[in-house]
Amino acid sequence: MRGIHSGTADAPVCGPCTTPDAELWRPCPTCGQAERLHAPGPCPRCTLKQRLHELLVDGTGSINPKLQSFHEALADTERAGTAMRWLSKGIVSTVLSDLGSGRRPLTHEALDELPEGKVVEHIRSVLVATGTLPPRDEQMVRLERHVKNLIASHATAEGRKILHRYATWHLLRRLRRRSRGKEITHYQLASARQHLRAAVHLLDWLEEQNLTLARCRQADLERWMTSAEGRHRREAGHFVRWALAQKIARDLSFPAVRWNGPSQAMDDEARWDTARRLLHDAAIRPEDRLAGLLLLLYAQWPAAISRLTVDHIEETDGTVRIRLGAVPVELPAPVADLARQQVAIRRSHAVLGRRESPWLFPGGQPGRPISAWAMGERLRKLGIRLAENGSEPLPETGAPTQPRSAAAQTHSPTHPLTTQNRAPDDHPGPLGRLAHHLANRDHHHA
Repeated sequence: MRGIHSGTADAPVCGPCTTPDAELWRPCPTCGQAERLHAPGPCPRCTLKQRLHELLVDGTGSINPKLQSFHEALADTERAGTAMRWLSKGIVSTVLSDLGSGRRPLTHEALDELPEGKVVEHIRSVLVATGTLPPRDEQMVRLERHVKNLIASHATAEGRKILHRYATWHLLRRLRRRSRGKEITHYQLASARQHLRAAVHLLDWLEEQNLTLARCRQADLERWMTSAEGRHRREAGHFVRWALAQKIARDLSFPAVRWNGPSQAMDDEARWDTARRLLHDAAIRPEDRLAGLLLLLYAQWPAAISRLTVDHIEETDGTVRIRLGAVPVELPAPVADLARQQVAIRRSHAVLGRRESPWLFPGGQPGRPISAWAMGERLRKLGIRLAENGSEPLPETGAPTQPRSAAAQTHSPTHPLTTQNRAPDDHPGPLGRLAHHLANRDHHHA
């Protein structure tokens, strides 16, 4: 229990809630502001500014102009005590001192030379958020580093040459083309890494059998597929088919594995129950409710949800729409209220270098959105199992999605392109269908 610092006997006030008053608290000897000082000397804010100046000054006693915005952001951070603890963590003070003095260049490449870890990642994210360093695709950089290490792990020069061609001119090239200049997601990184790892496993096994990909025959490939070493078979199939197309291998057959939907049957009743809970349970955080409903009602996966910005939400004459594709979608009242609330109160979990974020779901690093993995974890805690939810929205919502194929689009009974061709009296628009469906279910469960 916190001690009483002010107020009255009938309305006591604890220390953190007490308004600073020069007559009640001691003034800071440096800035003169009234603070709840625990020891003689400057207040936490002045101590932070002094420490930052010590770390960031160069040989002339001044701070590099390129580091000024970084210095100001940390000096003005909301929690001076948290910033001080961060500066004393691990190699933070050493790195900042090296950057300030010029011993280490103020570049991404210079930070790449440091040991990998969360501390360096956070230093970089604060430098980027404050405009000290330019933004870059960290997931792609991480993938390129992993690709280099995986290729080097193979024993033969010929195998490493094949892996380099496969990774550079197929996997990475295709990934860059699909991302269209945007940052890749965690799931894209994991998929590319899994494909390359499968190729490495296959070539390692061939080397153990004194074989090469060029001398591998169908019997050899089938022997690998049925052995205990035959890991990541589906991804290995992609590699084999690429090698055949490149005429690196010949006379091999590796049939494609078709995706047949979720591993478990989708339970629409359970999904509706979860959707109703997210619509009405005020005990759940609003941002989690909105994210869950975007998945359940609009078939948006964590990677897509995490990349939404405030510009994806539009409000005109009281009508709220969300842009999930080429045409904005009107949100029904309960979801619209959550979207409107999220735009207004969204708050980054970052403490250091916090800036106004464009992301609808800000992450733990300044200037960055929540990661797709973290978004997926939050949805799982709500009871939404991603593997059991297909790529279609819940029936009867009429919510638009991106079907996997033209055939799926044409024959999906719940897709808007199908329902729009029916009589409007029988099938009102998405807003009406959702409201009507929820009303009927609420009455049914009453």
